[in-house]
Amino acid sequence: MAEEKIIGPGLPPPPEEILVAVSKHRIDYKRIFFILLGLALFLWIYYMPSWPDAIDPAGKAFPLPKEGKAAIALFALAATWWVFEVVPIGATAIAIGVFQVIFAIRPAKDALKDFFDPSVWFIFGSVVIGLAFTKTGLTRRLAVKMLEVVGERTSMILLGSYIVVAGLTLVMAHTAAAATVFPILMAVYALYGEGDKKTNFGKALFIGMAYAAGAGSIITYLGAARGPAAAGMFKEFTGKEMGFFELPLYMFLIAAVMLVIIWLNFMIFLKPEKKTIHGLKEKVKELSKELGPMTGPEKFVIGTVVLVVILMGLQAFVPALKVIDRAAIMLIGTMIFFLFRILTVKELEDIPWNIILLFGGAMSIGFCLWKSGGAQWMAIEWLAMFKNAPWLIFVLSVAFFVLIMTNFIMNVAAIALSLPISLVVAGYMGVAPEVIVYASLVTAGMPFLLLIGAAPNAIAYGSEQFSTGEFFKYGIIPTILLMVVLAVAIMTIWPIFGMPTLVK
Repeated sequence: MAEEKIIGPGLPPPPEEILVAVSKHRIDYKRIFFILLGLALFLWIYYMPSWPDAIDPAGKAFPLPKEGKAAIALFALAATWWVFEVVPIGATAIAIGVFQVIFAIRPAKDALKDFFDPSVWFIFGSVVIGLAFTKTGLTRRLAVKMLEVVGERTSMILLGSYIVVAGLTLVMAHTAAAATVFPILMAVYALYGEGDKKTNFGKALFIGMAYAAGAGSIITYLGAARGPAAAGMFKEFTGKEMGFFELPLYMFLIAAVMLVIIWLNFMIFLKPEKKTIHGLKEKVKELSKELGPMTGPEKFVIGTVVLVVILMGLQAFVPALKVIDRAAIMLIGTMIFFLFRILTVKELEDIPWNIILLFGGAMSIGFCLWKSGGAQWMAIEWLAMFKNAPWLIFVLSVAFFVLIMTNFIMNVAAIALSLPISLVVAGYMGVAPEVIVYASLVTAGMPFLLLIGAAPNAIAYGSEQFSTGEFFKYGIIPTILLMVVLAVAIMTIWPIFGMPTLVK
């Protein structure tokens, strides 16, 4: 009998589960450091003496109010906590509201009501649609149909996978689309015959899934929270509406071009080792038999989504519908799903409230910067860098700024933090606010460099087919080409479709 190891005078070693529990509760000094760094930045800026006035190109001075400087301080705290993810992103959002109230930046009725902005409820409704698709099996059926169409060729499987993921984002949040397609792609990869081994096909399949989810999500308001957020801010700042069909009108072609670029990028730099996957047809036939004919709940969900889309589309033509906020129309679908028991309280509990809170917090900090005067002061300071630049360079600079930010923080936050500033600068440059908003939405949807830029990136990482460094490396060329495609769209395509670029 082996001698029992002891850790003290006559004491046996503690049970393994206790050691595991202790190891899990070790102090995370890195996390504590960044929590304190965010707090330190806030307090340092908040208690600093007044900052100098910002001077616009005409020589007019813009003083920074105390509340405006405090809003900038809160922005520094939120950005630090969001970038390094030291606390749940939803908790950081709550802190945004709490700090505004405690430090008298804005009253509670203003700071906290942004969490219940109609745009927040819009994204809530889009998440519920994703849950309905998943529960009824519609996403699985769509994936099987995709494999039936693309066949056994690996190049076509990659392209088909990207199209399916992007297509799903037309009617649900890109996070939900990636999450529902991910297990199907794992099953497809298992048929590739390489086990857990990392392959070019595996990298292209899952990195491409994340990229395609981002590209598709820019087309409609259902694809991601950033669209409704931008629409809400655009209306708040300009008094204009971003119509339901305007977004796909300007975004569809860009998304389609980017899907092709993503596919070609991987076919060149991550060309699959095998041209075909033998046995895939038989597996798809088995899955198709298991699914059987389309069920009543599936048809009901499709009909409900079509109804919601039609009502939103009719807002542009029916005066009586124009006065109804699109969030209320979206929530019609939510109510129908629960009234007819397509969804239950279980699905209500599965809603990613962390993301919903993030969206509310992003709206709150954006409006805080705007209404406190902080955004205006920052805009004038920023304007000095672009006062002699051509308008196209200015617009691309704004878009690139959003692109960099969205790789470090959630794209909703990037939009909410950058739009108040860029819209003010646009007024001085004579640039139409529409081109600023749409250009920002394009780049905010495609964080191809870092995993923290979007939830689909993190979902794809779960495949264990690639490293963070590989994700960054293969995203460089699509990121550069994205800026090129955007420049072409701003100069040629968007004006043809009727988008104003300069203020007359």
